[in-house]
Amino acid sequence: MKRVVLALGGNALGDNLHEQMIAVRSAAKAIADLIEDDFEVVITHGNGPQVGMINLAMETAAKVDKNLFFIPMSVCVALSQGYIGYDIQNALREELQERGINKSVATIITQTLVSADDPAFNDPSKPIGAFYSEKEAADMKERGYDMKEDAGRGWRRVVASPAPVGIIESDTIRTLLEAGHIPVAVGGGGIPVKETEERRLKGTSAVVDKDFASAKLAEILDADLLVILTAVERVALNFGKPNQQFLSEISIDQAERFISEGHFAPGSMLPKVQAALSFVKSGTGRKALITMLEKARDGLAGKTGTVISS
Repeated sequence: MKRVVLALGGNALGDNLHEQMIAVRSAAKAIADLIEDDFEVVITHGNGPQVGMINLAMETAAKVDKNLFFIPMSVCVALSQGYIGYDIQNALREELQERGINKSVATIITQTLVSADDPAFNDPSKPIGAFYSEKEAADMKERGYDMKEDAGRGWRRVVASPAPVGIIESDTIRTLLEAGHIPVAVGGGGIPVKETEERRLKGTSAVVDKDFASAKLAEILDADLLVILTAVERVALNFGKPNQQFLSEISIDQAERFISEGHFAPGSMLPKVQAALSFVKSGTGRKALITMLEKARDGLAGKTGTVISS
């Protein structure tokens, strides 16, 4: 039985609660296909719009009621893990029951260890939440938030995006997996925590990239395959241009060359390819697959997607 860490992209979750409830039912069918094919699956997911909406809602409420307080980003990530995981585990449980598969699904509120010395803390760059006009962004800056213009679409709040160095609950995730259960973990990249001198864990105002966190989890769990699901069937060179070229299988050396040549867009395909590379390079015989959710089963059968291997 092959062990797979399956990283759901934002397109598998929708942009609001109603869309999410619909989207996870579709995702559940694709995940159940893999379980039916006898893959041992760990599910991870993003939380891009959700964590921003939670943060904005809490901030708005605190302005109205002085008895309420602003909650840190680490708590926002924890809240998003809970409600996204709730939808995923229930949708997948129902799908498995309909297929006569007796497996339980459990969401693990997961903490991701980051380094206090990570240079990302000096250059917040990870966009979260809604888009704002330039005037609204100026007001946000005055209130102490870091804001950046996002590819001509408007202004967004940005926070640090440090690299994951460990997954605190990895032993719990492994135990569930080896007992035949299906863990939903590292939601939104995990709750970013630093370790203090007293060896306590302290949440930090950051968001860990979910693909890098998924790659770290796959490495720790000694997975056979990391599957990063996105909005396209294959990775492409010269994406969107007349000379666009889709890639079926590439080596570590080729992937690194394509990155250095600037073929993959930052904030889009680049971190996915980098995360896939980090997993493939972490051990012998490891592979990563990048494809779309609806093609995951075909991708694992070698019929589509982009495979990165040594």
